[in-house]
Amino acid sequence: MDRLSKRNLILFSFAVLASGWMGVLLDRVLKDQPEGDTLGMGLWLILPLLAVLLLRSFAGDGWKDTGIRPRLRGNLRWYLAALFAFPLVTVSVLLIGCLLGWIDMSNYRTMPSFTGVFLGLLLGQFIKNIFEEAVWRGYLTSKLVQLRLKDWLVYGISGFIWGGWHIPYYLVFLPSSDLYTVLPVDKVTFAAVAIVNMICWSVLFVELFRVTGSIWPCIIMHSVEDALINPLVIDGYIMVAPGKEWLISPIAGILTSLLYVGAGLMVRFIRTRQALS
Repeated sequence: MDRLSKRNLILFSFAVLASGWMGVLLDRVLKDQPEGDTLGMGLWLILPLLAVLLLRSFAGDGWKDTGIRPRLRGNLRWYLAALFAFPLVTVSVLLIGCLLGWIDMSNYRTMPSFTGVFLGLLLGQFIKNIFEEAVWRGYLTSKLVQLRLKDWLVYGISGFIWGGWHIPYYLVFLPSSDLYTVLPVDKVTFAAVAIVNMICWSVLFVELFRVTGSIWPCIIMHSVEDALINPLVIDGYIMVAPGKEWLISPIAGILTSLLYVGAGLMVRFIRTRQALS
């Protein structure tokens, strides 16, 4: 079983890390496509899920460990944690940033209602993240746990592959202006920082998946994250002082990442204590 899982994880990882570059090549062949909505981006988005479907259907992985069951009984608190994790960390970071004078929220009052923007994005992100979490937690994390790896390896490997899948997105598909709004660095540096962030975020995502045995809390948390922090920063509702983005950005700041790691380790502490009781 371990040999089969290792082989399939290698195949999966290759497909994931190659998918975006295959999309880049496709876009170079097919000219005059709408920016931000190309066939290459579609290929990048769909290939990881296609790889999972093929491996589960034809390569011996099966369907028992998908985490598709909600498992609501006894897990309500974890669903609530998934719903409020990103908002609580974001509010904490904003408060600290404002107190230190590193974050300016004066634009917030003059722009369209952020609540409306958030709710308008949430449903679409929820649908998208059903498919994403079936890949990152329902397959990748599930298989890594089955290999009985140390927890820090599960966090690191799953976060690195998750982040590595995004590299073509940051280097090619996403406009430089969007990246610069988050961190004023070149694309390669941004991609490296993003991978580190996703490894940090993986601690909480992995632990919520493991403590509940379901991908649905992760779908909720991922959807709230996408609908909350990206428009907050990219659309200009808040302004981070130049040079402080590394420290306090709600997307890529060091403080933000440490808070997510801390939250994930708290869930791990509870999970391991339950396993011993």
